[in-house]
Amino acid sequence: MFHKSVHAQIFQDYTNAVEFPSSPANLYDPIRYILSLSGKRIRPLLVNMGVELFDASHVPASLPASAAIEYFHNFSLIHDDIMDKAPLRRGMETVHQKWNDSVAILSGDALLVKAYEELVKCPTDKLAPLLRLFNRTALEVCEGQQYDMDFEERNTVTQDEYINMIRLKTSVLLGCALQMGAIIGNAEESAQELLYEFGVNLGIAFQLQDDLLDVYGDPKTFGKQVGGDIISNKKTLLFIKLRELLTADDEAEFVQLQASNLENEPDKVAKMKALYAKYDIQALAIYQKEKFTAIAYEKLRAIRVEESRKDALFSLADALMNREQ
Repeated sequence: MFHKSVHAQIFQDYTNAVEFPSSPANLYDPIRYILSLSGKRIRPLLVNMGVELFDASHVPASLPASAAIEYFHNFSLIHDDIMDKAPLRRGMETVHQKWNDSVAILSGDALLVKAYEELVKCPTDKLAPLLRLFNRTALEVCEGQQYDMDFEERNTVTQDEYINMIRLKTSVLLGCALQMGAIIGNAEESAQELLYEFGVNLGIAFQLQDDLLDVYGDPKTFGKQVGGDIISNKKTLLFIKLRELLTADDEAEFVQLQASNLENEPDKVAKMKALYAKYDIQALAIYQKEKFTAIAYEKLRAIRVEESRKDALFSLADALMNREQ
């Protein structure tokens, strides 16, 4: 079993000691607010676990990098929520909803600066590779978000395009977190790259699992509206595979469902799920999720460290892939 609670407490103690100014309140209160919403905090956990895989004695030195990753992640969420016009984040009001768009933009910017403030607290001899990796990843996350927005305006998106989008928008940050830990833990470059690829492929599988839960999850445990992706016509892998396989007989119903909302078609989710069942879409999506999970595990197995040191990462991966929320 992975020691999530131990790592989480170490990280919590570190971030609790970081103080944000009280003024101007409309700049720093939203930062305190978004960070208080917590979430799973998987990314800072991965930094610590990346260090521990190679040299546990360096875990304290990785805490600023963990904070930098968490701050960047939350910065991106603030801005994403503005772009998506999302009213809720982790069950609470989004920053732009609680304050306004201008406040959210500026406080998000400030949080990004705070991420760099944390990053420069890392060991001096590791700063150059950490900054290169962090900057490359930050830009890729922006690219992924732009692709996601572009896809909303397009009629068709291919499976490869979708996988690349989620790799950039979601997965590279997981790989980055692990590799930052590996850098601080003095891992060889080949091992760093394998750990990075483990994180990226696990991240893709994680998002595909999220897509599946959105359609087939238990409303009591999922934490979000089941069927939300269907209601908003989001081009997930399930949507893309259905469109690829759809026969002329079902084309009219598919088009009608895309043009409808819950007011004029209250059974939209059920009817789309019936189409998914007809074309066995759930099985196809599970296959892709399991494929990327297998690639991730293969990368982790290839790292040349004592096998028992990998147990925590394998346990975490298993927990993420079998989650219900």
